Parts: sequence; structure tokens; C-alpha cells
Amino acid sequence: MTTLGCALFATRWLQAPLYFGLVAAQGVYVYKFFNELWHLIHHVISGHADETHVMLAVLKLVDVVMIANLLIMVIVGGYETFVSRIGLQGHRDQPEWLSHVNSNVLKVKLATAIVGISSVHLLQMFVDVHHTPRHDLLWGTVIHMAFIASAAILAYMSGPMAAHEAKAHPVKEEPRAVVIPAQRDKEPRGLEEPAGAGVAAGAEERIEAAGFPARKVLETFDEGHLRAPDPQVIARLGKVDFVARKANVVLLGGPGTGKTHLAVALGVRACQAGHQVLFATAAEWGARLADAKAAGRLRKELARLDAYQVLVVDEVGYVPFEPEAARLLFQLVSHRYERASLIVTGNRPLGRWDEVFGDGATASATVDRLVHHAEVVTLDAESYRTRRLKGAAVAGWGGAEPVR
Repeated sequence: MTTLGCALFATRWLQAPLYFGLVAAQGVYVYKFFNELWHLIHHVISGHADETHVMLAVLKLVDVVMIANLLIMVIVGGYETFVSRIGLQGHRDQPEWLSHVNSNVLKVKLATAIVGISSVHLLQMFVDVHHTPRHDLLWGTVIHMAFIASAAILAYMSGPMAAHEAKAHPVKEEPRAVVIPAQRDKEPRGLEEPAGAGVAAGAEERIEAAGFPARKVLETFDEGHLRAPDPQVIARLGKVDFVARKANVVLLGGPGTGKTHLAVALGVRACQAGHQVLFATAAEWGARLADAKAAGRLRKELARLDAYQVLVVDEVGYVPFEPEAARLLFQLVSHRYERASLIVTGNRPLGRWDEVFGDGATASATVDRLVHHAEVVTLDAESYRTRRLKGAAVAGWGGAEPVR
């Protein structure tokens, strides 16, 4: 990036004070909420509040809460989209909507939130209809309908915009054989996908074609030995909703914590849900892409991999990448960004991936695209191999004669 480009890009931080100003506005609404609540309680206790008064007061409280929700979406979503990543990936309190937010989604959510606020205001008018001029009722209804129409138009336009973006680089070649990367205990083999085939292969065929080193399922994953994450995180991943969102899953942890087991099990679940999956280690992916580049067909190879809704990249970090392999892995992640899902396992924290890639800039760019729409899960546990050795030692000791 040029000096001028860096300077222009750095100007995004001028927006940061604006979001902190909205945080202060959020504090004002907190004060307003409790002030209105205190007045409501006081009027009810003193007997000066009838049913209409209570309903109007509650609607005011709902109105304040909805505006505060709108502020939260603007503060968190806007900062994440236009300024800098907040780094909530993997946090148990991460809002559901933030995992797939972008400028287009944010506009639609804000429009629907405004419609909700307008609905509350209009309801207040109709509750207090005897004290509301007909002119105000008319224009309140017209404005509310205008909000509904604008939100509907935004929601309708978001679909074609996303479709246009997906069609920006169409694949015009005829379907052909896809070579599956070599696995630990098998030779590469071909997966034929006939042109015009309208019936998806069965789940077992997809699992077989994925090239998993062994079949693993979530039901046999030992959650009891995990200190983190919460078992609910594993259960949520097991729904494989991330595939529909074109999001990624990043599994981090030391050796023997179950990363590969979990990655394969999620891949199997994706196959059972009707998705095409392809598994290989990071080294195998690097070799595959290097061969494609040497043959002058790297772009076609990346485009051909779009037929797979999920790619599993196992064992990132165990062996440092050669510079060329690091750049090719970045191209794979960048090509699939917001286009299809990756399941990646690694034994080092994301902040130390520069040690794996050998280049801080490449590592940073890869991590940035990988985790932007991702569930980052750190498996904190003792190695299951170590636990088995300890269990064997304890069993051997229990059956031995005591030393005298």
C-alpha cells in the first residue's frame, strides 16, 4: 500500500470519536429510561395513573429501549464495519447479528429498527387518540408507511446486490474431474461431477468423497475433558449453520485437544446436511495449489474448489510454510472470503501466525479475512494422548503388588 493510500486508510479513525459520542448518548437514554420508570412507579403508588396513563408510560419505556438497541447496532456494527474489528470472534456474548454484519446488512437492520420505533410512536398516538389531533394521526400514519416502504425496498435490493457480487467472477469452464489432495493413508483419486447432474449424491457418498483421514462424529467427541469452550458452543457449531452464512470455523488448541476430531465431525455433519466437503492438511493444500500454479491454472483451480461449500484445512502451524506456500494459502483464504466456508485447525494463537507464515503482512492479511466472519474456538484441555498414558499408568499401578 502506498504512503498516500495508508494515510487515506488511516482517516477512518476520525469516525472513532463519533461512536464514543453515541456511547454518551446511550448513557442519556439510560438516564431517561429510569427517570420515566420512576415517574410511572410514583404515579401508580399515588393512585394518579389510570390504565391509559400506564400504557402510554410503558410504551415510552419500550420506545427508549428500542432507540437504545438502534444505538447499539450503530455503535458496534458501524465501528466493526467502517473503522476496525473489535475482536469478539469466539466470545460467548457475541451478538448473533454481528457474526454476519456488513454495510448492506447493517442498513437493512437499521431500517427495520426504525420501522419498529415508528410503530411504537404510532401506537402511542392511537392509545391516546382522544387527545391527538387528526392532523397528527394522518401524518404519523403516512410517515410510518413511508418507513415500511423504504425498509422493504432496502431488503429487496440487498438480495440482487449480493447476487451481483457473487456473479462478478463467473466460472465459464465445463465441469471436469476434481483431484482430491493426497491423504495420510491413501492416493489421490478423482471425483466426477457430470454436467447437468440434478440429483445430489447421498450423504455417504459425500463423506467418502471428502477424503477424511478417518470418520469422526460429534457424538463421540469428549466434551468432558474441555476446560473451554462451553459445550453449548460445540452444539451450536454442530448445526452447521455457518455454511449457509458462508462463515468460517477456526479451531485452535494444543496437540491432542481434539481439533482434527471436531473439524472432521463438523465436515461429516455438513455432508449429511447436503454440502460438498473436501479435507486436507495445510501442507497438502499448499502442495496442491503449488502444482496448479506451476501448471498455469491456479485461478481455475480456485474456481473449481467453489463446488465445495466447505474446505477443511488441518494442522496449520505444525510445520512453518515456505514463502510460496504461505502466499498460496492466503490466496485460498482470500478467494473463499464471503464466498464459501473454511474449517481451519491450528496449534498456535492467531497472534502468532506470523511464525507459521514467515511474513507478518501475509499472516495478518490471512487472519483478517479468515476470522472476519468466523467462529473462533479455542480448545483448552489436556492432551487426550497424555490422559490415556496416565490412565494406563494408574491402571498398571493399581494391579501391582506393593513394594515392601
